[in-house]
Amino acid sequence: MTTFETPGFLTFTIAIVVFFMGSGLNAIIAPLNRWNIPEAVSGGLVAALSTLIAYRFFNIEIIFDLDARDMLLLYFFTGIGLNARLADLKAGGRPLVVLLILTLCYLVIQNAVSLGSSALLGLPDGIAPLLGSVSLIGGHGTTIAWAPLITNRFGLGNALEIGIASATLGLVIASLVGGPVARILINRYQLKGETAELPSIGLPSSPATEQASTINYVNLLRTVLILNVAILVGTALDEVLSETAVKLPLFVVCLLVGIIMTNTVPRLLPQMYWPARSRSLALISDLSLSVFLAMSLMSMQLWTLGGLGLALIIVLGIQTIVAVFYMIFIVFRFMGRDYQAAVLSAGFSGISLGATPTAIANMTAVTKAYGPAPTAFIILPLVSAFFIDIANALVIGFMMR
Repeated sequence: MTTFETPGFLTFTIAIVVFFMGSGLNAIIAPLNRWNIPEAVSGGLVAALSTLIAYRFFNIEIIFDLDARDMLLLYFFTGIGLNARLADLKAGGRPLVVLLILTLCYLVIQNAVSLGSSALLGLPDGIAPLLGSVSLIGGHGTTIAWAPLITNRFGLGNALEIGIASATLGLVIASLVGGPVARILINRYQLKGETAELPSIGLPSSPATEQASTINYVNLLRTVLILNVAILVGTALDEVLSETAVKLPLFVVCLLVGIIMTNTVPRLLPQMYWPARSRSLALISDLSLSVFLAMSLMSMQLWTLGGLGLALIIVLGIQTIVAVFYMIFIVFRFMGRDYQAAVLSAGFSGISLGATPTAIANMTAVTKAYGPAPTAFIILPLVSAFFIDIANALVIGFMMR
């Protein structure tokens, strides 16, 4: 087996090529565009299949340096924070609580589905958590953290491989089902976004007016500077928090710093340029998310799915059906049956089957086509990347007994 490692700059460049590959595919294959499949997903899956072919038929393992991907994630979520006005946060109070309750309920449902289907298929002890919230709601990070404990508790030697395979396949499924779910709901109930909203994320791919496509390079640099300052503050705060019992993902800390800054600095320095709801910030957010998602999908090692048999496909198939049913009939209904609820339903695929960036990418694809949904972009990351991780850890600990 020959291993080829791509350095960071080459990985970044390949990710851009992958994005344009996906954009071309979406233009050629009409259903991809019609069902709001993000360009990075289309191209990323093709790239992942290419690395799988190289691995299977040419004995070449391609490994991508993903350091730039982590930085792009910080830019994106810090940008969400900078767009968060107090009015949005107040409006998101009740929906935030409702979405959190719905997510906690689904956490229990997902593990019940995993336990039941694993028992019916006669799978070994310890697999159920790996095919439930450990890999699906938890994602790759939670899987890596819990797999050694599951191995020790149940003697499951390939726990890490099973969990990673489940998380990988869940990420793919989440990327594909969110857009179609939103489209079904939007068309059925004739919903649309508020066109008067200033841009936050999801600029149209083809601006309708010249003004929409014009971005001042000075304001772009100012926006990057403010983003960098917020990230530096967030990183410093994260180091302080790491010494305490509070454990948060770095991008959540940067998101919170962005929220604080955007609701204080403009009041203290009213003459200072501030990028909230500007096209410069929307452009950087779109760029960061697109390249991040392209990197994430093209770097998937699909060969880890091999050898796990039909049982994995059956269980994840059941999980997908339950998740889609829950999005359409529960999340949409209890979040208000409006446009924001439809966008959140698309994002819930990332909560339930994939990851927070996948959820945001699905929502972004929907808002590009139908209009902005600012509240959705505030409350979903807080639920997906903060509150649910705490609850998930408690549930997994209970299942490990």
